[in-house]
Amino acid sequence: MVVRTPSPRSWPRSLTEVPYWVFQDEDVYRAEQEKIFHGPFWSYLCLDAELAEPGDFCATFIGEQPVLVTRDVDGQLYAFENRCAHRGSLIAMEHYGHAKDFTCVYHAWTYNLQGDLTGVAFEEGINGKGGMGQDFCKAAHGPRRLRLATVHGLVFGSLDNDVAEIEEYLGQEILDRIERVLGGRKPVVLGRFTQMLPNNWKLYVENVKDSYHASILHLFFTTFGLNKLNQKGGIIVSENGGHHVSWSAIDRDAETGEHYKSQKIRSDSEYQLEDPSLVDSFSEVGDDITLQILSVSPGFVLQQIQNSVAVRQVLPTGVDSTRLNWTYLGFADDTEEQQLIRMKQANLVGPAGYVSMEDGAIGGFVQRGIAGAGDEFATVQMGGDQAVSSESRVTEASIRGFWKLYREAMGFTVEEDA
Repeated sequence: MVVRTPSPRSWPRSLTEVPYWVFQDEDVYRAEQEKIFHGPFWSYLCLDAELAEPGDFCATFIGEQPVLVTRDVDGQLYAFENRCAHRGSLIAMEHYGHAKDFTCVYHAWTYNLQGDLTGVAFEEGINGKGGMGQDFCKAAHGPRRLRLATVHGLVFGSLDNDVAEIEEYLGQEILDRIERVLGGRKPVVLGRFTQMLPNNWKLYVENVKDSYHASILHLFFTTFGLNKLNQKGGIIVSENGGHHVSWSAIDRDAETGEHYKSQKIRSDSEYQLEDPSLVDSFSEVGDDITLQILSVSPGFVLQQIQNSVAVRQVLPTGVDSTRLNWTYLGFADDTEEQQLIRMKQANLVGPAGYVSMEDGAIGGFVQRGIAGAGDEFATVQMGGDQAVSSESRVTEASIRGFWKLYREAMGFTVEEDA
């Protein structure tokens, strides 16, 4: 990979200022592929449950790098670049599938489920002419393998052999919150969406970590009492800053819209549902938490919004374009009634979801709004200037945490105090 050095710009010392050029600069985007996606980060790849049988595979990405995740006949998971070692063609074309091995369509080089090169068409030539040289060794010509780690059925991979162990990378608080939703449960895939966003991938990551926009931007949340900032809740920011959890719980005695009415915020309305059962719910894991949004840098989200449980994979596809993959989950021990509730609540999220439709547009609004402001910066001062956990969701602490980890990983020069 040829990586250009980012433009020689410095970053404001304070985490409350985010320069807009970081969403616009092609050199920065290219450097991210090396330093973030090929660097010491764990990227979400797929669900363990999606590769249930030997021969099952998933073709996915780390950043722009295509990768394959497989389950071999030994029952173990393997991951390697989805790139033929011969001339660079994709090895597998389908997103999900089942195979005994993989044969590149270009020149029929064949790989087993662990990524080993096992066959080269016409390796010995024809009639003693042509073919590979005597010093050719198939064992030296396989695609690069990834490190793998599985956390409560979530499969993560890294292209950096020196990345920290996944438990250290995530930290105990994040691990505990993943366990809260997925621990001891067998996920069942209910459906998938892929959404293309007209903005830089980091704008969507910011949006996910922005806890205080949700009940302002999303009319549905406060109208039907699913998420208000006066509800019990909080923010968890990991020690390295890069991962977060935002959560809220029902507190029926505190349900009031006065905070919103007094400030004339649009997210309080007279709208009603034709089918009120859309917001019927059950206790997900025996507590009153009705919303938990968890992110793992660089681009993974685990959501529980009422009983809509899903994972999201954020993939950069250009300076101003992002692929967002949604996978909706139920669980093997769900009753028919619970599964119906999950299916109905799938309408809350996704490209046209009652809740998240606005998130698909707002990043594009920002990308367009900053088009001529590369030397300006965004202000993220809500809740102070630190990247720490908080009992309040009226804060941008988790956004500051993301930028703290990001600018360290990218090696940007930080401006000295004036």
